[in-house]
Amino acid sequence: MTIEVEVRPIDELAEATATRIAEGLRPALDERGRAVLGLSGGLTPIPMFAELAAMDLPWDRIDVVQVDERVAPDRDPERNLTAISSAFVEHGRLPASNLHAMDVTADDLDDAAARYSRTLDRLAPGLDGGPPVVDVMQLGIGPDGHTASLVAGDAVLDVVDRWVAVTGPYQGRRRLTLTYPVLDAARSLVWMIEGADRSTQVARLVAGDVEIPAGRVEGGRAVVVSDPDAAAEIGERG
Repeated sequence: MTIEVEVRPIDELAEATATRIAEGLRPALDERGRAVLGLSGGLTPIPMFAELAAMDLPWDRIDVVQVDERVAPDRDPERNLTAISSAFVEHGRLPASNLHAMDVTADDLDDAAARYSRTLDRLAPGLDGGPPVVDVMQLGIGPDGHTASLVAGDAVLDVVDRWVAVTGPYQGRRRLTLTYPVLDAARSLVWMIEGADRSTQVARLVAGDVEIPAGRVEGGRAVVVSDPDAAAEIGERG
């Protein structure tokens, strides 16, 4: 996978990433009348959510799905859904019915993962039963090289026959996560990354280092939108 890198000052990172996501959604909206957007969590994209929600897009024709989610109670501040819902639904941009949450409060998490897989198949059907095709997938990367909730050493890294899987504990929480086949099938990948603590992993990602989970993502059109600190080591690997 060839990755374009766009380096922006930290105060421009959120707007630049939102712009890239909007650019990826518009062709689908023009061609099919609808689009599907996958959003990740954590602290980094929260300012970007606000920028994106403020953009002039037909939100009633956009479905938002989750890339991953911590197993935690509803409204828990650690839930990715909390920030996504606040930015898009509670501010009146995205209809509540267009935000498709992972059911991490279910008693049977494997069943919840299977149900979310079916939701993805309905919203973004793949070819001949293949993985669903999300129009834009927004991803991040951790200081340990994980992306989504695909973490080194977890058995979920080897899941290729399901679109959503349950992870083992990571930082105190189990999670539901999209698997590699879904990430790989996305029409567009937009990585938003900031901070010097990510610089080594960003360089490894751009170099295609499959020894880190993020480096195993194989997509088509991909861009890293990064601040200068996170991009500092790009070019030192190859």
